[in-house]
Amino acid sequence: MKRIFEVQPWDIVTHKFDPKDKRLQESMTSLGNGYMGMRGFFEEDYSADTLQGLYLGGVWFPDKTRVGWWKNGYPKYFGKVINAVNFIKMNFLIDGEKLDLAKDDFSDFQIDLNMKDSLLTRSFIVNKSGNKIKFIFERFLSVDQKELSVQKVTFENLSNQSVEIKAISAIDANVKNEDANYDERFWDVLDITDNSIVAKTKPNNFGTPQFTSAMQMSHITSLTEVDQNKTESEVSKTFYSKLTSGEQASIEKRVIVTTSRDYDSISELTASMHKLTNEVSKKSYDELFSAHRDIWAQRWNKSDIQIKGDTEAQQGMRFNLFGLFSTYYGDDARLNFGPKGFTGEKYGGATYWDTEAFCIPVYLGITDPKVTRNLLMYRYKQLDGAYVNAKEQGLDGALFPMVTFNGIECHNEWEITFEEIHRNGDIAFAIYNYTRYTGDKSYVLNEGSKVLTEISRFWADRVHFSQRNNQYMIHGVTGPDEYENNVDNNWYTNYLARWTLEYTLKVLDEVSPEQAIKLNISEDEKKHWQDIVNRMYLPYDEKLGIFEQHDGFLDKDLKPVSELPSDQLPLNQNWSWDKILRSPYIKQGDVIQGIWDFMDDFTEEEKKRNFDFYEPLTVHESSLSAAIYSVLAADLHYEDKAVALYERTARLDLDNYNNDTDDGLHITSMTGGWISIVHGFAGMRVHDDGTLSYKPFLPKKWDSYSFRQVFRGRVIEITVDKSGSHFKLVSGEPLSIKVNDELVELN
Repeated sequence: MKRIFEVQPWDIVTHKFDPKDKRLQESMTSLGNGYMGMRGFFEEDYSADTLQGLYLGGVWFPDKTRVGWWKNGYPKYFGKVINAVNFIKMNFLIDGEKLDLAKDDFSDFQIDLNMKDSLLTRSFIVNKSGNKIKFIFERFLSVDQKELSVQKVTFENLSNQSVEIKAISAIDANVKNEDANYDERFWDVLDITDNSIVAKTKPNNFGTPQFTSAMQMSHITSLTEVDQNKTESEVSKTFYSKLTSGEQASIEKRVIVTTSRDYDSISELTASMHKLTNEVSKKSYDELFSAHRDIWAQRWNKSDIQIKGDTEAQQGMRFNLFGLFSTYYGDDARLNFGPKGFTGEKYGGATYWDTEAFCIPVYLGITDPKVTRNLLMYRYKQLDGAYVNAKEQGLDGALFPMVTFNGIECHNEWEITFEEIHRNGDIAFAIYNYTRYTGDKSYVLNEGSKVLTEISRFWADRVHFSQRNNQYMIHGVTGPDEYENNVDNNWYTNYLARWTLEYTLKVLDEVSPEQAIKLNISEDEKKHWQDIVNRMYLPYDEKLGIFEQHDGFLDKDLKPVSELPSDQLPLNQNWSWDKILRSPYIKQGDVIQGIWDFMDDFTEEEKKRNFDFYEPLTVHESSLSAAIYSVLAADLHYEDKAVALYERTARLDLDNYNNDTDDGLHITSMTGGWISIVHGFAGMRVHDDGTLSYKPFLPKKWDSYSFRQVFRGRVIEITVDKSGSHFKLVSGEPLSIKVNDELVELN
């Protein structure tokens, strides 16, 4: 655990600069607008350790998979979000000497991410050759004009004599990814003008699309342009001013970024770039920022969770929502959540099962249903790739990928690619979750029924029948707990497979005759699916009364995490992989994940026995872990445990709990704060009959919390304070809900 930023309700701010924490600072001051994003690296060159990262939504490259021993069915490439052409680059000379905070003497440092307005500000006073210059940097990515990046740098001469300032503003295509296999560059420059670059991703051997990006910069400044320069990969402009003592000057840089995802030809792409550059030139900085800020205000008005009495909890919650909204707000149905969003290179892919299992439950409650429907359509549109993935494994139906941009699996770890197949069940569960929450059956009875059918065909082929036990089993899998690889009969996987088949059969009874013909499911198939449902093996220990995580799990040396020396944690940074696999320690919720998914299907005693057994063995070294345990702890009235786990999930990155935030934020786990409060502390449930219910409690050190929830055309405001819980219908038709099992009418 490490905290480098101050605790404030709306800001991520520090007045300290420590070079060894530079990457951590960059991750936590990242910006994004759904279309593009960037780490909080400095605009100017920094000669010490840094991770420069700019990313464009949906722009990626298929890097050749490197393995020592190729296996049949292995993904041919590892898809990765690549570093975009650096369009925010700005260097500065003070009396001819380059500004470099890795070398310079400076004071009064501050960096501040204002989450309310999505504005990053950095300031300091640099001392060079006896002169003092104050720099103030401002940066935002517009959510009003998605293609627009805005930077503003203000200088003030604090010296007793005049100082010469040069600002060199550039667009630089000479960029790379740290995780590139062969240190290669991914961009070929097609065209350079005095203020723009057009670049295209280099050719690949896998038949995936190449992407073109175009970037045009313009400047508003009191400085004088004195030079411009072009190389094979960079265009730059130099601006000059001589500041007298006490004088201020500023330079504003605006960049329009367009990509081939939105245009059919390079000529259309560049024409749009020029048009948008011209349009924004007619507006002042204040006008551009005001339009951006107003949209963020609307988002916060709908979704902000207000916590009184605990500023740490408040900051963590808002940081979670800010990270989610910066990554995805449903504006582009072709996009999805990446686990690192726009904050780093790790995990490379566009989407994991995190979307269905963690993001959809949150977005159902804070956005219009069409946003979640778009996430479901994302999978439907990638069915062709899922067929390929199943075929690669020699199986029927569709296997949705663990990591993908286009539906084709592009993850390069065998125990994940081949074995973490519970993801198929998570996608089926998301369809059910959407339908139950919204009451909208239009998806499940059409596109959704196709997805469910093909997933069910996969499960029916992936199971095998044990003659000895007279039951169906699934061997050779990895469950959500990735500290257990290649196990037999993972309870969560088997449970989801059985449930998916059962749910699909129910849906098939409701589809139209026309849709049934399209699905072309025989009666023999249905009978086989029902037989699997009836005879699926689910590991269970009678003595302990728990669902066994997988066959053989209880044969391990079952010692709680509390008995481990603190210097051994996190395990993944201190133990060999072999030692981890032989241990009983759980990375994240596995059995507990399944119980959370289907809370109404388990008794109080079942939930208690399983939580009490598995939680002491869980190290929570997955960012997705703490929230699920927090919800179950709240359900069991383990309120102190629920709050402690909320604090871990809400401040996972802010306090660097797992010592791995320096390479990027854990975006999809930022759903955890909302899940912990709404599903956990407020006890929100939507039951199969469509009833919305709550069982709220107030953490002891909080004075109150409140949130708004979107539900079936209504907006409901929930406040929980020391006098009890209060519910208000903000908009929409009257609604009956249950609070602590009592009926409450909202009018």
